[in-house]
Amino acid sequence: MSFCNIKQEYQSDKISIKQKMKKIIKAAVLLLAPFVINAQGGEASFQGTYVDRDVFRISATIFTVILFMAFLLAILKWVLEHRLKNKIIDKGVSENLVASVLQATTKQDGNANIKWFAILTGIGAGLTIVNYTLPLGIHSLAIMFFSTAASFLGYYLFVKKTEK
Repeated sequence: MSFCNIKQEYQSDKISIKQKMKKIIKAAVLLLAPFVINAQGGEASFQGTYVDRDVFRISATIFTVILFMAFLLAILKWVLEHRLKNKIIDKGVSENLVASVLQATTKQDGNANIKWFAILTGIGAGLTIVNYTLPLGIHSLAIMFFSTAASFLGYYLFVKKTEK
C-alpha cells in the first residue's frame, strides 16, 4: 500500500466517523428534547391541560389535506411515468436506454403500498385509542406517536422478512 492509499483510507474513515457522530448527536437531541421542554414547569407545563378542540380540528384538517395532496402527487407521478414509457417505446429508442429508463420498480411500488397501509393502520389504531381515552391531552399525542412508530416498526420488520 502506498502512502496515498493510506491517506485516502484515513480520510474516508474520518468522514464516516464524523457522520456517525452527527447521527448520534441528532438522536440524542431528539431523545432528550422532551425532557428539556418538560423541565420548564409552571404555566408552560402541559400537565393538567388538554388540547383545545379547535387546535385539534385544525391539525386534523391540515393532516388530511397533506395526505390528500400526497395521494394526488403519487397518482400524477404514476400517470406521467406511464406516458413517458409509452413515448419512449413509440419513438423506438435503443434497447439499452429503454432498459435503463424502464427498470422494474414493482417491488418498490408494492413496498410503498404496504408502507402506507401500515402507516394508515397505525394512525387509525391510534385515533381509536385516543377516542376511548378522552379528554384530549398530551397523552393523546403520545398515543399517536407510539402508534405511528409501531406501524413503521411493523413495516420495517415486513421489509426485512421479505428481503430474505
